[in-house]
Amino acid sequence: MFRFGQPEYLFLLLILPAIFGFYVYTLLLKKRDLKRYGNPELLSQLMPDVSRRRPPLKFWLLLSAIAMVIIVMAGPQFGSKLDTVKRKGIEVMICLDLSNSMNSKDVEPSRLEKSKMILSKLVDGLDNDKIGMIVFAGQAYVQLPITSDYVSAKMFFSSLNTRQVPTQGTAIGEAINMAVRSFTPKEDSEKAIVVITDGENHEDDAVGAAQIAAKKGIHVNVIGVGSLTGAPIPDERGDFRKDQSGNVVITKLNEDMCRQIAQAGKGVYDRADNSNHAQKTIQKELAKLKKADIEGKVYSEYDEQFQSIAWLALILLIIEFIILERKNKLTKNIRLFK
Repeated sequence: MFRFGQPEYLFLLLILPAIFGFYVYTLLLKKRDLKRYGNPELLSQLMPDVSRRRPPLKFWLLLSAIAMVIIVMAGPQFGSKLDTVKRKGIEVMICLDLSNSMNSKDVEPSRLEKSKMILSKLVDGLDNDKIGMIVFAGQAYVQLPITSDYVSAKMFFSSLNTRQVPTQGTAIGEAINMAVRSFTPKEDSEKAIVVITDGENHEDDAVGAAQIAAKKGIHVNVIGVGSLTGAPIPDERGDFRKDQSGNVVITKLNEDMCRQIAQAGKGVYDRADNSNHAQKTIQKELAKLKKADIEGKVYSEYDEQFQSIAWLALILLIIEFIILERKNKLTKNIRLFK
């Protein structure tokens, strides 16, 4: 696993565009000054030893060397030893609805984008816990196996879209059953499922699946996303989806179904709106669960990997130093910079 020991130094890379801008500014000043003395093309004939290509090459070599030095300062490291560690935590499986109705914008910026924001904040609130994800529409799929790698989890969450599940529908029951099977076996920590859905187009026995999960000691919590008044569903053409009669399809939050699932799963239900209330409700519920020793894989030793980058920076500086801005009489017949 790769990381930077002191990533704050990477902010120094922001000075590179400033250096480039200053370089372009000096070039413009030089061109302006040359024009004061005459035609630049005629002047270049009077200065045959002046190279047009060497100064830009020297600048790019120097800029690249500065970038390499900044990376060296940040301390690039590779994990060399993967250890199994035990921490006290819980296990959480997220079941996220990716049906087309989740693209509706009755919740800003959309139902799906709001769900992803909630997920990101839920992950930020975890401590030594494990998290996994099931995505579903007409079918359910394991998107992220149970893990303690929060960085990877947030990367998965940010890339989610409704095109990832080709079969449309809302198979909440299948997603809950799959989540129950996805927990780490023989772990003593308490487990919870968080279903995020608009509850529409219900196809299977989600209430029965939640009851089965509750009997196994797994709490099923539900976040309803959408409004009770409903909204149209955007399509790929920038219009709204229509039924066979040509009428615009309006999707509404099925709050009754969401409540029934949470009640059967001995969890809580809350509706997501433009505040953080739903996310805080779920976090409070997860905080009540009993934490126990859970195993996780972590990199315990990191090797410094700055040496090769430092050598590259040194080589670039040496090359930049050797190259002269004027043409060398000994090498003027070599067309290296043509």
